[in-house]
Amino acid sequence: MASARGRPRGFDRDLALERLMQVFWAKGYEGAQLNDLTAAIGVKPPSFYAAFGSKEAAFREAIDLYIATIGAAPMRALDAAATVRAGLRAMLEGSVEVALSAKPGGCLLILGVVNCLPVNEAARAHLLNARRKTVALVADRLRRGVADGELPAGTDIARLAAFFHGIMQAISFQARDGATRAELLALIDPALRALDPD
Repeated sequence: MASARGRPRGFDRDLALERLMQVFWAKGYEGAQLNDLTAAIGVKPPSFYAAFGSKEAAFREAIDLYIATIGAAPMRALDAAATVRAGLRAMLEGSVEVALSAKPGGCLLILGVVNCLPVNEAARAHLLNARRKTVALVADRLRRGVADGELPAGTDIARLAAFFHGIMQAISFQARDGATRAELLALIDPALRALDPD
């Protein structure tokens, strides 16, 4: 006998969402097929649709879970550090750890939708919004660095925030290409030189 909304008895939606997140992380939105998703959570397509509504809705939920869990650690490290430089270092080191924490590597927010086909625009837009929030968090920390006197008053916050987000993207793509932890960590010191006075 099925439980509410067609899901099997004992269906753990939270666990299922974690598994879906892993599939989307490994294959991307475009590469993840319905059979991949249903196999990962052990249900038939009608039960998948009853639980999540659609592939796109499941992807959006998986992204939100990623942001709240795995993706939160680098941003918490950025905010918690005593100095802006230490915060950026901790954020980038955390990004390396995230990028290497799952196969085939990289960051779900960066690699979740790559081809940008028109049919996938809503999923791409959800990721773009999430990435913009990341840039805004970096910008907020840089502003705090200016207010605390760590960075000059004339610091171009938008340019620096975009740059450090770009380094996070580079970490993600290079991790997906098989870069080692040492190779990824080697990107951090040169990146932090962007904070040095001209």
